[in-house]
Amino acid sequence: MSAVDVPSGRPATRATPAPGDPVLARLSLNQKTTPSWDVPGLVEGAVRAGLDWVGLWREPAQEYGVERTAKLVADAGLRVSTLCRGGFLTAADAEGRRRALEDNRRAIDEAAALGTPYLVMVVGGLPSGDRDLVGARERVASAITELVDHAAGSGVQLSLEPMHPIYCADRGVISTLGQALDLAERFTPDQVGVTVDTFHVWWDPDVEAQIARAGQRISSFQVCDWITPLPADALLARGVMGDGHIDFRSLLRAVTAAGYTGPIEVEIFHADVWAADPDEVVATMARRYVEHVLGE
Repeated sequence: MSAVDVPSGRPATRATPAPGDPVLARLSLNQKTTPSWDVPGLVEGAVRAGLDWVGLWREPAQEYGVERTAKLVADAGLRVSTLCRGGFLTAADAEGRRRALEDNRRAIDEAAALGTPYLVMVVGGLPSGDRDLVGARERVASAITELVDHAAGSGVQLSLEPMHPIYCADRGVISTLGQALDLAERFTPDQVGVTVDTFHVWWDPDVEAQIARAGQRISSFQVCDWITPLPADALLARGVMGDGHIDFRSLLRAVTAAGYTGPIEVEIFHADVWAADPDEVVATMARRYVEHVLGE
């Protein structure tokens, strides 16, 4: 992939926006889009591209040092749109539940230290050998109830991310935005919100109504494309915007109408993207963002 050629091999239809172009003001580079960059690499790459936002993941921040990461990001003039991830709250045994709650309290503390009020929650799939989907969802709700006070005291909102049903068994037993809101609405909006990730919700015939319902609970809007055929590893099925089937503009209109004005975070899991030069990935990402998300 190059700054001219996109992953599909199609020629670009517009120039890459120049660093500092106001059109990029809301664009956030999620760390998983360029995983070959460590924290300093991510910060330097975002600055070179003229971005204002980055989305961080816990493991690289822990490796570099959470406090060092926070200082490096702030000193570069960047802001953290979200921290990924908390969650995995479906353990059926007492010890597994205890460990999950402890880890999520640490994740909340890390989000606060990194300067983001939003911890994205990937709630977890079914434990090994478990087929009780209803019970797993109930355990998620119980764990969120135990975590909200710690989160609120740290100034962090737990942002539930519904995941496409293909991930229900192993990653996310909450599959629709409606299900996420049913749980979130047990709490105040500052305590529990939702992440609207186009990859996970685009297929839902009720998605626009649920986005309107979410309103001020929308804490993150993430974009990447649904591509076909899916790769053998479904986790790596996220494409660059414009390579697949998602109507990003309609979803952006919906979250905007619901009142969301925050960053738009690009989170791509794809082997070809990960293998490409990260600066060129960011250039393509910025160009596709303007063309396919903003529609300008």
